Amino acid sequence: MAMQEQEISIPVADPKDPYVLPAAMPSSADKEPRSFELHDFEMPTRQQEDWRYTPIDRMAEFFDPFTPSGRTGLEVSSIDGSPVDTDHVKVSTVPLGKAPSGTVSKPSDRAAAVEWTSGKESTVLTLSGKLDKPVLVNIQGAGLDLDSFHLVITAEEGAVGDVVVEHHGQAKLAEGVEISTGANSTISTTFIQEWDGDSKHVGNHRIHVGRGATLRHSVVTLGGDVVRIRMDQDFGGEQGYLNMLGIYFADPGEHIEHRTMVVHNHPECKSRVVYKGALDGKSAHSTWVGNALIEPTAPGTDSYELNRNLVLTPGAIADSEPNLEIENGDIVGAGHASSVGRFDDEELFYLQSRGITAADAKKLVVRGFFGELVEQIGIPEISGHLMEVIDRRLSRGESAQMRAVLEEK
Repeated sequence: MAMQEQEISIPVADPKDPYVLPAAMPSSADKEPRSFELHDFEMPTRQQEDWRYTPIDRMAEFFDPFTPSGRTGLEVSSIDGSPVDTDHVKVSTVPLGKAPSGTVSKPSDRAAAVEWTSGKESTVLTLSGKLDKPVLVNIQGAGLDLDSFHLVITAEEGAVGDVVVEHHGQAKLAEGVEISTGANSTISTTFIQEWDGDSKHVGNHRIHVGRGATLRHSVVTLGGDVVRIRMDQDFGGEQGYLNMLGIYFADPGEHIEHRTMVVHNHPECKSRVVYKGALDGKSAHSTWVGNALIEPTAPGTDSYELNRNLVLTPGAIADSEPNLEIENGDIVGAGHASSVGRFDDEELFYLQSRGITAADAKKLVVRGFFGELVEQIGIPEISGHLMEVIDRRLSRGESAQMRAVLEEK
C-alpha cells in the first residue's frame, strides 16, 4: 500500500449542527479537527474538552508558530552503542512535508499543528528484515530555548525489530512522531521521557498499524515540569494488533498527561491499552484520557483499555477518563476500566510485620505496581534502568528536608 493512501480521512462536521454528520470525528469525546493548517484549530482554553485537564498557561509558548532553536541533539545507534546495521536500518533526513513525513494522518490539536508549521525537517528511520539489536534514538535537550523535532518510523512489510527513543536533559520541545508499520510486521517502539525538572515536552504520535501487523507502543514518562503526549492511531487492514503500554511518575508540581485515541476501522483487529501511574508529593498531577472507537467497518473487534493510578501522598491529583464508542454490534469484546487509589494499608502492614521498613515497603509496592508493565515492554537492556529510575524517584521524598525542597517547586 502506498504511504499516501494510509492517511485517515475524517469528514468535518458542521459546528452549528454536529448531528448532521454522525461520528464525524474519531470519537464523540474527541472534538479536535485533523489538519495541517494552523488556522483550523482554535486557541486552547480550559473550557474545551480536549484541554480541560491541561495547565495551558504553563505551555502557552507551544500554541503559536516559532523559530526552532535547532539545539536539540540527536544520535542514532544500536542500543549497545554500536553503529546500526545498515542492511536493516536506514537513517535519513527529509524536508518536513516531503514523504514519508506527513503521510500518517494529520495533526490532531493546535500544538501538533504548530510543530508541523514551525519545523523544517524530519528524521526518518526505515526498518526492514529482522533486526538483531534494538535501535536507540537518543534525543538530548540543550536548554530552554523553544525547539521542535519530527521523527518518522517506517517499518517495511514483514519487518521485525525494536526502537527505543530516549529524551534527556533540559528542553522545551515540540515533538511530532509518525509511525507506520507494514503488513505482517512485528515492531515495538518505546518512548522514554527523563527530562530535567524544568523541561517542557508537548508531543503528538500518529500511528498506522498495517494489515496483520503487530505494534507494541510504550511510553514511559519519568521527568519534566509539563509533559503532554497525544497518540492517534488507526489500522490499515484486518487482523492488526496494537498493544499500548504506559508508565508515568509525577513528582511535586509536575503535570504529566497522556491521551490515547484508538480507531478500529478494519475487521478482526485487536487493541490493548494499559497505562499505570504513580504520584508523589504536593500538586503532582497526572492525566490519562483514553478514547477508543469501533467503526461500522470493524466487525470482529477485540478492544480493551485500562488505567491505574497510585497516589502515594496527600495533595496529588490523578485524572483518569476512559471513553469507548461502539458503532458495530458484531464484535468479540470491548471494555475499559480506570481507578485512582492510595496504598493498600493491609499490604503495607503485612510487609512491615515482616521487618521491612515503611520506606522499603513503599518501594516494593510501587515496584510491583510497575514491574509487570516494564517486563511487557520486553527490552532487557532498558528494564533494569527503568526500575532504578523509579526507585530514585521514590527515594527523593524520604527525608523531610528533601521533601520540603521538592514541594517548593
